[in-house]
Amino acid sequence: MPKRSSVAIAAALAGAAVLAACSSSPSSSSSSGSTASASNAAAAGLPTVTLMVGGIDKQIYLPYQLAQDLGYYKKYGVNVQLSTEQQGGVGAETAMVSGQVDMAGAWYVHAIDFQAKGKNVVDVVQLSGAPGEREMCGKSTGITSPAQWKGKNLGVTDIGSGTDELTLYLAARYHLTSKDISRVAVGAGPTFVAAMQHGRIACGMTTQPTVGAIQSQGVGTSVINLATTSGAQQWLGGAYPAAGVLARADWVASHQAVVQKVVDALVATMHWISTHSAADIANAMPPAFVSNGLTTKAAYIAELAQDKGQFLPDGMMPSNGPPTVLAIEKFIGNVTGPINLAGTYTNQYAIAANKLEGFSS
Repeated sequence: MPKRSSVAIAAALAGAAVLAACSSSPSSSSSSGSTASASNAAAAGLPTVTLMVGGIDKQIYLPYQLAQDLGYYKKYGVNVQLSTEQQGGVGAETAMVSGQVDMAGAWYVHAIDFQAKGKNVVDVVQLSGAPGEREMCGKSTGITSPAQWKGKNLGVTDIGSGTDELTLYLAARYHLTSKDISRVAVGAGPTFVAAMQHGRIACGMTTQPTVGAIQSQGVGTSVINLATTSGAQQWLGGAYPAAGVLARADWVASHQAVVQKVVDALVATMHWISTHSAADIANAMPPAFVSNGLTTKAAYIAELAQDKGQFLPDGMMPSNGPPTVLAIEKFIGNVTGPINLAGTYTNQYAIAANKLEGFSS
């Protein structure tokens, strides 16, 4: 998710040769079954794609791992090696644009931001129509609206991340500038919970299962819900396409058959999600993702059942999504020049994948 500055991107470009070997191996967070599946696929002579996810164990990013555990990548003819970005490390989208990995499981907004910086990145399949985030505020703060944010510390995943941009936007809606608030990079999971517990932040934007942990421990409550399309409509003015698959446009152009295989697998996964319960999904995920120090399996299922509507069933970009995201980027000053929205995403692979599955798109 995090969007790094152009300085960070340049640094990542310089280090790409050194780090490429590391990014090609599956994430330690992925299941051993996924690693075995990748090895079997490689042995079968399937093309290999490296895909880094912006937090592979977050619910908003579950389709990437689920496709692996359902065996869909291999079924559709591609060996996908998954990895996850680490807090304080190179972001998934930065690793992709610098050539360390082929694809990134990250937010669509980065395609717009990269184009503004002169880099051509395209979203080849869209997995969600809402950010999946909630603004949590400490119970002792009494904060119920961004109107009360002035002078407060607000938690975000990282400075420059999608949560950071949405925080700036929500503040601006209440006539607050970046100088009126202090954004603090607190990551997700235990680091986020601890920051709120110890008063380092008054409010913060995060996803499940961190949201559930904060609520169950009595640390804070949800004041803004961006985990559903209706919530995105209320607070952001329309569908806000978040999780997708991003790749460099030149790489996509030279690997179209491989891109189609990846999209085929993920579109099949999205249809599977739409026709199965939260419990079915949790049962198909690695056990460590759904039951750990942050959440229990029962809580994970309950949280997923509540937020499952963020996932799109067909991998298609919502027609009003890109204009909504661009309007927000312009509103907060991240984009000042013209943007060719048609160049930031494509539905051609999702359309073909839906036809393959027997669905009209």
